[in-house]
Amino acid sequence: MIIEGKNAVKEAIKSGVAISELKVQKGIHDNENLVGLAKEKGVRFVFCDKVVLDKMSETKRHQGYIAIADDFKYSTISQMKELAKSKGEKLFLFILDGVEDPHNVGSILRVAECSGAHGVIIPKHRACMVTETVVKVSSGASNYVKVAMVTNINDAIRELKEDFVKVLCAEADGDTMYNVDMKDDVALVIGSEGKGVKTLTRKLCDQAISIPMKGNINSLNASVATGIVAFEVLRQRNFK
Repeated sequence: MIIEGKNAVKEAIKSGVAISELKVQKGIHDNENLVGLAKEKGVRFVFCDKVVLDKMSETKRHQGYIAIADDFKYSTISQMKELAKSKGEKLFLFILDGVEDPHNVGSILRVAECSGAHGVIIPKHRACMVTETVVKVSSGASNYVKVAMVTNINDAIRELKEDFVKVLCAEADGDTMYNVDMKDDVALVIGSEGKGVKTLTRKLCDQAISIPMKGNINSLNASVATGIVAFEVLRQRNFK
């Protein structure tokens, strides 16, 4: 996997991601001292002409740094539960129901990391996996957030409900989120950009919730909506 951009590369090095080589643009002003960090962590690095990095770059926004790393390692739902237990926290998960835009997935991983979520669950088919673009957009969050890839989202929801996890889906016609208790174990289902949460998936959820809006456009980008709901969870849990 290619990790590019100074923030994504920096967090990858700091978090201990297995990096075989870091390519640094010749003559770049290393404000973040990534070369020094690479030396400290024992990461092999080479200086290259900008044209070399341009050819390698998937996003065309490498900012002078490209790391060649092992493929992304997915986690399991059980590992997410164990993480919450080890922290003495109520479980907090996101379930992405067919989100296909890598920019949305990357942004959601960033939201998950910043809000202290214990993991993000994505489907194996007809959805975006953790790609180079997702890693770049997440600004390093993908190195810290557990991501589980499951064959069937609905089966994952059933499994969570068997463990008494409240499963909520974000839908425009749902109950106002301020009136919904999210203090205990909770998993939030975020639907795809165009179709929202699938009909059967919504039926499996315990409740649909919505974000109160006052404008003329009654919809939000998937990652923006995720962020708003995520920090309502923190507010209800008396985050300090």
